[in-house]
Amino acid sequence: MKKSVSLSFMLASILFCVCLITANLLEIKIIRLGSLPLSVTAGMLVFPISYIINDCIVEVWGFRKARLIIWTGFLANFFVMAMAQMAVHLPAPDYWEGEEAFNYVFGLAPRIVAASLTAFLTGSFLNAYVMSRMKIKSQGRHFSLRAIVSTIIGETGDSLIFFPIAFGGIIPFDELLKLIAVQIVAKTAYEIAVLPLTSAVVKYIKKKDGSDTYDENISYKFWNIKDI
Repeated sequence: MKKSVSLSFMLASILFCVCLITANLLEIKIIRLGSLPLSVTAGMLVFPISYIINDCIVEVWGFRKARLIIWTGFLANFFVMAMAQMAVHLPAPDYWEGEEAFNYVFGLAPRIVAASLTAFLTGSFLNAYVMSRMKIKSQGRHFSLRAIVSTIIGETGDSLIFFPIAFGGIIPFDELLKLIAVQIVAKTAYEIAVLPLTSAVVKYIKKKDGSDTYDENISYKFWNIKDI
């Protein structure tokens, strides 16, 4: 029997991958939060959206579908980074004057690539697992609470891996700790701010697709991608 996915799931998966790739390209810049003496990476502008989509997918279609799109996003990110590294190392003609700027943006150090991919997998799977388990225990109630808690845990795991690997020894230790804390708080606040929209989207998709999955008796092994 052929397996199929809904249009809603396909669009959510595409948006998930686009957000991840965009966030990685923006992650190398650190921006200030207005007049506050606090800084975050520019990836924060879009990265929290991937967690919101992750929550929606787990809520509507379950952990197994979330596992599928997490690995799809990982492979998409890996492909873009690999192609960027290839482009950086290929010779440019003498008349092209943009090589220094291009290499600055796309010539990511191996440690940043490793930090980004490892942190993404860890944070995304933590988010999906917590969301899934809490849904079962709450019998489908308290979506907002589940979305917030899963985001805090996922973002914490992501930040605790990404920043020490990517910026350890480059950014002073006290600033690194502050950056991690601000990222977690800011991304969680982002999730809370858009919760009304997230809840409305989830309700609409559930009604449209007729799907409301509870992950009972499934495998939570992150590598078990054949189980979809």
